[in-house]
Amino acid sequence: MISILSRIYRKCAQISFWFLSKNQFRSLSRSVFFERPFRVDGSDGISIGDGAFFQKGIWLYCCGVNGIKATLSIGNGCVFGYNNHITCVGEVIIGDYVLTANNVYISDNLHEYEDITKPIIQQPVRFKRAVAIGSGAWIGENVSIIGASIGKNSVVGANSVVTRDIPDFCVAVGAPAVVIRQYDLQLKKWVEKKV
Repeated sequence: MISILSRIYRKCAQISFWFLSKNQFRSLSRSVFFERPFRVDGSDGISIGDGAFFQKGIWLYCCGVNGIKATLSIGNGCVFGYNNHITCVGEVIIGDYVLTANNVYISDNLHEYEDITKPIIQQPVRFKRAVAIGSGAWIGENVSIIGASIGKNSVVGANSVVTRDIPDFCVAVGAPAVVIRQYDLQLKKWVEKKV
């Protein structure tokens, strides 16, 4: 009985969220679900595809800097863990069926710190580089991705910090993250990479 009631509640929450929010987003699929509490800033620059699911504590931030409009695009079937934070001041594109664990941070920007006469909080945020996460990628617990892209069907291990691009069909770990395995399309098998 409880599971039936929770499914009914979830469906009602999903429909009411879509109905109340559809005109605020750049595009919003009817089947998107956000577990409460969540936060969305700059929804007019955000597109979310079919079946995307956001666990509690998600924060989507999409606000441009220096007169540039920000664009955050999330594909179909993505599932985001608890307390994920996706911040975009330029461009972040997340493909279809991307899976993230909890406490993942994805950002295309950095805080400036160079002016030693000002606290960092008073210095501007600057665009670093566009971020693209390929379809089918899996991002582990506590991962930070800052101005770098992840290839399709690649895995980023827990606690990694990604500051350089990760190619398709790879496993990357560490801070900074390095590729430790990659699928060789010619050999048709996974190959260990020397670090």
